[in-house]
Amino acid sequence: MDMDHEFWLQRWREGRIGFHQGTVTPVLERYRAAMAWPAGSRLFVPFAGKTLDMPWLAAHGHRILGIELSPIAVEQFFAEHRLVPEVRRSRYGVHHVAGAIEVIQGDAFGLDAAALADCVGVFDRGALVALPPDLRARYANEVYAALPAGCRGLLLTFEYAQAQMPGPPFSVPESEVRSLFSPHWCIDLLERRDILAEEPRFAAAGLTALDDVAWRLEHTADPGRR
Repeated sequence: MDMDHEFWLQRWREGRIGFHQGTVTPVLERYRAAMAWPAGSRLFVPFAGKTLDMPWLAAHGHRILGIELSPIAVEQFFAEHRLVPEVRRSRYGVHHVAGAIEVIQGDAFGLDAAALADCVGVFDRGALVALPPDLRARYANEVYAALPAGCRGLLLTFEYAQAQMPGPPFSVPESEVRSLFSPHWCIDLLERRDILAEEPRFAAAGLTALDDVAWRLEHTADPGRR
């Protein structure tokens, strides 16, 4: 199964981007220091959209590599931050670079180990949960596998009764997280919080419980030997 590109492109064309946050992700603010990403290191932000997390991380001394399918999202990101990027093309897509931030307008599944070679960290707020089960396995086995050994990830997932609401965002239970990333990643649960009271749109969709879960991952395998 291929990623439904048109679904996401249409969401951006119509402005149906309820997944976009108007603030920096609170979990990122809480755990950035604990991730111990070195100052000046490059962090990978998959399915980046126009997230405020990218400039926030850049302001904390990191270089950013985002990947985003929608050209509208990329254009809006740089415009809203009054940045004029340098633009070039490669086999990965259209690269937009301004200061410490690079966003590739392209498909995350088109990235490889060469593209991600210098990423010492990954912040995944909305990528894994945006994918149906078969694509989640492919995403872990292809995109995450291309990240270098030693890469440390902060991964956010949702847990809810999938039968109560069609995704995305999808529910990704703890058992699946551990199955997807073992044995090539060390997996630590950082926190699990019931956030339904903070998310009325999900309650309105029929959910009776909604947990926001944060994970710390560390790549232990040489992806070239998998």
